[in-house]
Amino acid sequence: MVCVIDTNVLLSGLRSRQGASFQLIEHASRGRLVPVVTVPLVLEYEDVLSRPGLLPHLTASDIRGFIDWWVSMAQVHAIHLLWRPHLPDPKDDMMLEAALAAGSCTIVTFNLRHFRGSRSLGITAITPQTCLQKILHRL
Repeated sequence: MVCVIDTNVLLSGLRSRQGASFQLIEHASRGRLVPVVTVPLVLEYEDVLSRPGLLPHLTASDIRGFIDWWVSMAQVHAIHLLWRPHLPDPKDDMMLEAALAAGSCTIVTFNLRHFRGSRSLGITAITPQTCLQKILHRL
């Protein structure tokens, strides 16, 4: 399953080994989930995941290593057309642009309401739990 993964999902998965977010990271390591990234999205991951206090059990080196690993498994896409502003939060627009660059794939997020406007462009936003169910259904 090819998906754009919102930063909040990665943060959740790195904070706790319980829950769907961590399981999605595990499925990515097995090739069952292929993340889509763009340069702006990777910079967002670095900015948020490196904020002091968010992941106190991980060092800066651990976080950089995780992001490098995540990108190594990802489909990396260039953004040729900006769709901003399309969604209420400009940081959400970068995920929409990544999904469009990848050919209208799914966005996995906890903030479904932020992506209501994505439906008009053929992009679906789902929760980590829904994504996990779809992956497990395909096994």
